[in-house]
Amino acid sequence: MHRLVGMLLILAVPAAAQQKKRVAVLDFEYGTVRSFVASIFGTDQDVGRGIADLIVEKLVQDGSYSVIERKALEKVLTEQNFSNSDRADSSTAARIGRVLGVDAIVIGSITQFGRDDKSTGVAGGALSRVTGRYGLGGVKRTESKAVVGISARMVDTETAEVLATAKGLGESTRTGTNLLGAGGGSVAAGGAVDMTSRNFAATILGEAVNQSVTQLSRELVTSSARLPTRKLVIDGLVADVAGSTVILNVGSKAGVKVGDRLQVRRKIREVRDPASGKILRSIEDKIGEVVITEVDERSAVGTFAGAAPAKVGDVVRN
Repeated sequence: MHRLVGMLLILAVPAAAQQKKRVAVLDFEYGTVRSFVASIFGTDQDVGRGIADLIVEKLVQDGSYSVIERKALEKVLTEQNFSNSDRADSSTAARIGRVLGVDAIVIGSITQFGRDDKSTGVAGGALSRVTGRYGLGGVKRTESKAVVGISARMVDTETAEVLATAKGLGESTRTGTNLLGAGGGSVAAGGAVDMTSRNFAATILGEAVNQSVTQLSRELVTSSARLPTRKLVIDGLVADVAGSTVILNVGSKAGVKVGDRLQVRRKIREVRDPASGKILRSIEDKIGEVVITEVDERSAVGTFAGAAPAKVGDVVRN
């Protein structure tokens, strides 16, 4: 009995992993806070990329989603000539998501990034009378708190419909005159700010960033059930054969992903309606399988193995 339970648990793990929804996170748009960013770091920094990297880390750690890695995402963005100005556009993001073969894509904006200055006036009593008598005005103390606000949308890659929204607002618990604190000189690597580094996380600004990202990521996780469950039907043809390497006429737009195992079938004959002459059914034999190794939007490459060699025109199905 114990052995049977153990086998069931082992079998259940891959099944659960297959049910994870695939998502990608685009770099966040930060145009509204660009001037604040430049004033903090001394130069323009792509903080939208840093926010996206932190969100990916949170989602991967949670495990609710299967998240596309940055290298795969950047390759598609380069091939599609996808500009930074299109980051917050739902329809463009959905198109990129279809090329990636993901269920949803997360796009967002940074709405606040910087300091929240609060000046406290010291008045009343003898001090007030002295400052008023000599025209010195009130004595003020300025406290600077880091504040970061971000918002995101989860977009269905098939319909460009917004499935869920999420927001994050972070405020540092500490105050200081410098948002980067003592670590201000060590948060950059090669001229670029590494928002995933410990040095940045230890700063006042890093604390606010982490709070906002944590809050937004939690909301995205709770929205995972909103992603529709799709049963993909892949129906394509072998377009080219070179030894065991085959090229198919279907790609990520049809739902094909790297690692998929697809059946390769050969049409034996067609059954026609004797009255109309229309095809009622095609009789096929399975001749082997192809494991997908490379995918673009309209085609896929894979390694074929079977009892007989694959031919151009063979049917490929999941």
